[in-house]
Amino acid sequence: MAAGVSAKHGMLSSKMSLYRGIQRKFLPSNDGFERAAVVQSVRATASAAVDSQHNEKYCLQLVRSRDYDGFVCSLLLPEEARRSSLALRAFNVELAQVKDSTSQKTIGLMRMQFWKTAIDEIYRDEPPNQPVSAELWRAVRKHYLTKRWLLRIVTEREKDLDDRAYRNIQELEMYSENTQSSLIYLLLECLGLKDVHADHAASHIGKAQGIVTCLRATPYHSSRRRVYLPMDICMLHGASQEDFIRGSREQNIRDVVYDIASQAHVHLQHARSFGHNVPPAATPAFLQTVVLEDYLQRVRKAHFDVFHPSLQKRNPILPIQLYIRSWKKAY
Repeated sequence: MAAGVSAKHGMLSSKMSLYRGIQRKFLPSNDGFERAAVVQSVRATASAAVDSQHNEKYCLQLVRSRDYDGFVCSLLLPEEARRSSLALRAFNVELAQVKDSTSQKTIGLMRMQFWKTAIDEIYRDEPPNQPVSAELWRAVRKHYLTKRWLLRIVTEREKDLDDRAYRNIQELEMYSENTQSSLIYLLLECLGLKDVHADHAASHIGKAQGIVTCLRATPYHSSRRRVYLPMDICMLHGASQEDFIRGSREQNIRDVVYDIASQAHVHLQHARSFGHNVPPAATPAFLQTVVLEDYLQRVRKAHFDVFHPSLQKRNPILPIQLYIRSWKKAY
């Protein structure tokens, strides 16, 4: 009986061999298709890697050329947050450039709408084929960034297209909260932090940054016959927009600058009052305070002459100051 089973098994093996031979002879092999699929997959992966490197480099160069202080601050962040920080700052630069680079409000509104739509698509995992959008999508996926903060920045920048001076210091503070503070909230999320004390500090730092940015940009805006400084403070000291456009360095202009700079200083002091409760891990997101403090000290030394040539120069030792503050884990 065993011999019979063995014979049957041999016949079955012969039939299977014959079938495989026929299959090889008359049916097309899948090996070529499989090799092509593998090659295509490898090429797609390599292409995606190249695109990713291009997007990262694009954001880095954009921030370095348009927001050098933010660029240096980003380099001092922990490695896991560095690339995402540059993506967020590139996003911020893109929005900030809209007002200065468009001659018509309608065009500016169209660009803002692009970013609103882009954010919606990013959160649907369908980012536009654009370097900053792609990097922002990567940051959102990695750190689960809050969509509300991104949209708030766009919405506030869109309102600012009206191209008018702030009516009062509170309006400038609100704009700063919705733009600069929102950006810092996102940086905190990149660091994996959600802390109420850190948020309070971030709110005041963002307001201080918005005020200082407004002051720093005054010579540039004045050269283009635009003045955005709070009207209530200008009126208090009898300073007209024409005075700033002419580059006046009279005492009443200095008094306006003093009052506005003082408000920025107050916000910095408030932010630091939370220092003993803020987690040390949050301090890398607050390195911008070094930049703000540097400008406020220099404008004070210039006797609050916002048009003084020394204020138009970059502080050459600022990167060292930022590194020291980063090492100390203080803001």
